[in-house]
Parts: sequence; C-alpha cells; structure tokens
Amino acid sequence: MNEFSDNHQPLALEYRDQDADKRMFSPSAARNSAPILAIMKQVIPKQGNVLEVGCGTGEHAVCFAEAMPDITWQPSDPDLSSRVSTLSWITFKGLNNVHAPLDIDVCSKEWGVEPLMPFDVIVSINMIHIAPWQATLGLFAGAGRLLRPDGVLLLYGPFMRNGIHNVPSNEAFDESLKASNPSWGLRNIEDLERVAEASGLRLSDTIEMPANNNVLLFSLRRS
Repeated sequence: MNEFSDNHQPLALEYRDQDADKRMFSPSAARNSAPILAIMKQVIPKQGNVLEVGCGTGEHAVCFAEAMPDITWQPSDPDLSSRVSTLSWITFKGLNNVHAPLDIDVCSKEWGVEPLMPFDVIVSINMIHIAPWQATLGLFAGAGRLLRPDGVLLLYGPFMRNGIHNVPSNEAFDESLKASNPSWGLRNIEDLERVAEASGLRLSDTIEMPANNNVLLFSLRRS
C-alpha cells in the first residue's frame, strides 16, 4: 500500500454507474474512517453540533453520523459533485441527523451557517494540503467565529514539523501536490499554531494516526 494513500486526491474518486445513485467512493475514506471515528467519540459531545468543512464523497459524514446518532452533522464542500455524492450517501443511509451539504467558501467572512452556530466541533479531513494557504487562514478564522467556548477544530491529514517531513513518502506526496498546484502542499504544524493563536485557538493535542497522518485538535479559548 502506498504510505500516503490515505491523503485523498479528488482524481482518485469514481462515480457509480447507476443514474439514480450519485455516491462516490474514496478508498482512503474507507480505510481511515474507523481510526478517525475513535478520536471523534472522545471529542464530540453525545448531542454535539458538528460542521464538516470539505466533506468530499460524504463517506466520513455518514459513517460518523451513523455511529453517533445523537449528534447533528452539517457537511459542506465547495465542489458540486462532492455535494451531490454526499446527498446521495445521506439518502442511501436514510440518516436524519445529517443535513444536506452546503457550499461554503472558507475565505468568506460569512459562511451561511451562522444561524446554526455555535458548533461543538468543526472537522476538516484531508483538506488544507489540497487548498491554497488562504483557505487555511479562512478555516481558522471561521472556527474562531463559529465554535462555542471550548469548542474544537479537528484537522486530519499529513503535516510537517519545522519544514521536516516525518517520512520520505510524505515528502514525495508534498512534491507531487506542489507540482499539481504550487499553492498546495503539506503545512507546518508551527505555522498552524500561529494562525490558530490569531483566531483565539490553541493546539491542545497532536495524535499520531495510521499511514503517517495526524489528528490536530485546536481548542477555542474561553473569552
């Protein structure tokens, strides 16, 4: 298995053949859902209100919402095909605790979910390394606005420390991302901490995950 195969890349996704079934499938989502869910259960209150930024295929959304039926899950993605897939997954699973996916531009000052705030947790899985740095800035700014006091921003993916990759395969993955788009690439944890500080968050935990990934938990400080 490719060591960085759990870091989703949209080109790897495929549509099913049936016209009525618009679900997309990501092999990495199938692999990493269980270990991420284990962390989610520790972080999300039993009746928590969760916003997912960059829901992709929607597989994570339905997996987590199905496993935690008392939470309310609001998925979002700027990509239309991802929203269509997510809605199809919600319909297929018959879940009533997952809202229809929204189109959120994290770089906007308002995300359109303000009536649903505050959120207990904002989740972003494998997003910030396949988006411009401005998206990371917007994500943290939004978390600072929309989370409840002591709420958590949960990031999952591959990261660097002081510009150093933890394994050669992540370095190769980083190079491939930058070759596809110079504004993409793995982010330094130290840079994320500085951005978090500006939005009133602090890095509260770093958890090692399979396939050389990490979960970073940023907590919103009480005002």
